[in-house]
Order: sequence, then structure tokens, then C-alpha cells
Amino acid sequence: MKKFTTLLLLFTAIISFSQRLTGNQLLEKSIQFHDPNGNWDTFKSAFLVTMKTPKNSPRKSYVEINLPEEYFLVKAIKDTLVTQYALRKGICSMAINGNTTPSEELLKKHKLSCERANLYKNYYTYLYGLPMKLKDEGTIIHQKTTTKTFKGKEYLVLKVTYTKEVGKDTWYFYFDPKTYAMEVYQFFKEKKESGEYILLTGLETVHDIKMPKERAWYYNKNDGYLGVDILSKTAQ
Repeated sequence: MKKFTTLLLLFTAIISFSQRLTGNQLLEKSIQFHDPNGNWDTFKSAFLVTMKTPKNSPRKSYVEINLPEEYFLVKAIKDTLVTQYALRKGICSMAINGNTTPSEELLKKHKLSCERANLYKNYYTYLYGLPMKLKDEGTIIHQKTTTKTFKGKEYLVLKVTYTKEVGKDTWYFYFDPKTYAMEVYQFFKEKKESGEYILLTGLETVHDIKMPKERAWYYNKNDGYLGVDILSKTAQ
């Protein structure tokens, strides 16, 4: 009986292992959930992101992304300050409180630069383009997937690293094992216990793509709460 039980457990383990998805397979299943019609490559839409952080007033960012025309715009409103970045085919423009030709002194005062414009473009297109953006050049999909219980729920986990030209961080993406919806992601820097994890709740459909409604950010080290981004399709 003992030998039979051992063989049964071994057989179950072999079956389980053979059925485990590779990294590429898991990614494709998640993309099929979030972007079933393959709309990301032709994404042309706008959305509003409201950022709420402890001890700070909310910041509302109107974001417009047009991938075919290589256009990006973000207009952020916080208290009485309105800043705007636009990039069209790599050409940068900035505005402050409606002034489309701000002086260098004004730009410096409010920390606006074309470098920051590109950072914002990369930030919004990456986060709101996930998981499709994991197919970008320079992304290394690790083929061994795992299961992990995180915050009381079991997930399928995909490990992602990048070529040195792209980035040094190590990312883990957590997917619902039934729907393959992306519900958590987490990144670590080179320093031990560094980085953050992001909990995703709800869905908002933009350009026929299912995007996370809310992203709540926490430190890996101590679960310290950083803030939440709330997505809506409401324009300015």
C-alpha cells in the first residue's frame, strides 16, 4: 500500500508538471484575457488617472496615447497647478497653467523637462499596456512558471527580467489560475528587500482592452502603503 501511495503521488506530480504552462504560454493566455482582439498595437484612446497618496491632495492626470501616430500627452492637475507634456514622434512640448512657452526659470521651478516627458510616456504606456508590453524587445520571459499564495490567494507566477540596456529590476507577475487575469505584480531591485508590489482590483475597458481599475502600491520590505491610482474613462 505504501509503494502504491508513493507511485500515485509521483504520477500526480508528473502529470501536474507536464500540465504546467511555460512562461510564453502563460503570457499568451493573459494577453488573450486582457486584449482578446489584439488592439494594443493600434491603441488610440484617452483615460483619466486619479492618484491618491497619504497626506497629499489628489492628482488627476488626463492621458492620451496614440501608438500608430507616436503621440503621447499627459495633463496633470494638482491643486492650482496644471502641467502638460506632449510628445509627437519624439518632439517634446510643455505647458504650465496654460502657458505653452514657459521660461526656463518656470520649467526649473516646477521640474519640467523633456527627459521627464519621456519618463511619463514610458511609465503610462508600460503600466497600462501590461501584459502586452511584456512582448517588447529586451524583455526576458523565464519559461519556468510557479504557483504562489499571495495575500491569501493562489496565483500562477511569471518571472521577467530585462537585458542590461532595458533595466536591472526583476519582476514577478501574478495571474488568476482560472481566468489568467493579471492581479498583482512585484518588482525587486538589486538591493535586498527593495522594490514594491502592486495590487490590481477591478477592470476598466479602454479601446477594448481590459485594464486594472485600481492599482494600490506597497513597499516589499514592510508592506508600507504608498498610494493608489484609479483609472476612469472620463475625459478632462
